[in-house]
Amino acid sequence: MAASDQLLDGFDVNGPGLPGKLFGLPFTPDTARLIILPVPWEVTVSYHKGTAQGPEAILKASRQLDFFMREIPDAWKLGVCMTEIPASLKETNDTLCVLVDQYRANQVSPELITQKVNEACNNLNIYIHSIASAFLAAGKIVGLVGGDHSTPLGLLRALAGKHERFGILQIDAHADLRKAYEGFQYSHGSIMHNALKSPAVSKLVQVGVRDFCEAEYQLIQRASGRIRCFFDDDLKSRLNTGTSWESICTDIIKELPQKVYVSFDIDGLDPRYCPHTGTPVPGGMEFYHAVDLLKAIATSGRTIVGFDLNEVAPAVNDDWDANVGARLLWELSCWTGVSHGLLTHSRSKP
Repeated sequence: MAASDQLLDGFDVNGPGLPGKLFGLPFTPDTARLIILPVPWEVTVSYHKGTAQGPEAILKASRQLDFFMREIPDAWKLGVCMTEIPASLKETNDTLCVLVDQYRANQVSPELITQKVNEACNNLNIYIHSIASAFLAAGKIVGLVGGDHSTPLGLLRALAGKHERFGILQIDAHADLRKAYEGFQYSHGSIMHNALKSPAVSKLVQVGVRDFCEAEYQLIQRASGRIRCFFDDDLKSRLNTGTSWESICTDIIKELPQKVYVSFDIDGLDPRYCPHTGTPVPGGMEFYHAVDLLKAIATSGRTIVGFDLNEVAPAVNDDWDANVGARLLWELSCWTGVSHGLLTHSRSKP
């Protein structure tokens, strides 16, 4: 376990938890085994905004989550902590979002804005890479909560410096394989295109994709097995003709290498779980189908080397998206712990 008995003594696991702490848990970056990096960034969002509020909304919602798990009774002892939400990133994000809105309204020079945004996003990637690398060097597992789906590139690059080879499991409504979108090199629609530039990424397995352009589809077809996409309509057809979700999970996992990074765009779920996300798409996964897939990876002998959760966008006076996001973050954290052998999993529920 990550935490000392002294740290855990006196913590009321049945109480509301500690204010300001992720899931109300009594951990700090020094005592936690799993570090969550919050990235309030949505500069390249192309439809509805709000994802930059995701990390703070998830943090607030997480405290009211009952974190006991029947299959992992000591899950909370893993030690999960979110670092401080960087106010400077949010300020930069807000400034650039105004400029991007002006760019889309043809009020400013396109070349000037694309240059500024590309430079700022590159700086963000460098910043995240630096922080993630330091935590990885200290023996921590690192996850990330955005913001839009462009945010984990720095973490992926940090993991590429630690692991010679790993695969990415992408749960998403979109393929995110555009070379650039609206001239933005680090667009949320380009995250997997940019991730695949790293030789360390040996395989990209996409699940739930149902909104993509022709160029992305052609890229998937030409990828010679490096990209395997389980399109949402194909998954629905299999379920409708009697194939079990367990069997589908087995097929998905067969495509993954030993080390796996999970990139979870919440719009991969059915939109009723994330109605305020930036680009919701009809269709998508059930919540517990997603959980079952994470569980199947963790219990397959594979190791989840890191993960991200993105595109959670809270609404005014509506915590639903944040509540779903907090629960999904907890599942990601716990099954990552199981995959590292840090938590004991009971294969049958009592």
